Order: sequence, then C-alpha cells, then structure tokens
Amino acid sequence: MKLIIINGPNLNLLGKREPEVYGTNTFEDFFTELQFKFQEVQLEYYQSNIEGELIGKIQEVGFTYDGIILNAAAYTHTSVGIGDAVKAIDCPVVEVHISNTFQREEFRHTSYISPGAKGVILGFGLQSYELAIQSFL
Repeated sequence: MKLIIINGPNLNLLGKREPEVYGTNTFEDFFTELQFKFQEVQLEYYQSNIEGELIGKIQEVGFTYDGIILNAAAYTHTSVGIGDAVKAIDCPVVEVHISNTFQREEFRHTSYISPGAKGVILGFGLQSYELAIQSFL
C-alpha cells in the first residue's frame, strides 16, 4: 500500500509553533515513528506553504497512490482549488487536523476539503495521522 501525507502551511513549524496547541514534536520526528510503526505501508511525506504546490502534488499522486492523508491547515477553510483537486482525483483522501477545529475560531468550522474526502479525523493531536493510516488498512 502506498500512502502520502500532505501537509499545508506552517506545519513545517511543528515543535516550535504554539506547543500548547500542536505539541513539541517536529513532524519529521513523528514521521520517522510512523514509518517504523507501519512498515507494511510505503509512506511518503510532502509539505508546502504554497497552495499551488499542494494542488500540484495532489494531482501528481491522486491517480497512482492508494491514498492521501491531507492536512491542508489554514487552506482547508479558504481554498476552493484544493477542494476541487481532491474531488478531481481517483484515490481516496482522509482530511486530518491536529487540533479540533470546531473548538477554534468560527471560520475554521468550514472545510472545502471535507465534501470530497473519504473521512475527516480531527482533534487527536498527531495521533490523527495514525488514525488516518489505520483507516486505509
């Protein structure tokens, strides 16, 4: 099984950014743990702060991979383009969020990703990614 985790803006700052919300682990360290835990999965990781690059990666892998785990971060609530890309591809997408977006600002209660996603996992910290991987297994 071939899965990719695609992370959006500011998630490259995990471990430094708002540790009370996002924790103190870097995503790179966490990704190494995921690779060890799910050795039967060919797991890849991509991060960009640029909307068009995220759309390009979704289109690039969306017809050949078994699944995408997507944390579009703030673009979740603003990007019709990313939402359209998710709807345009063949492979299933699981939308994930580290925080419970419904406990945050009102504008974060709307997702342009969810209508095209296989499912949504949010509010379980970095474990949200692990739960998403398990959903594909």
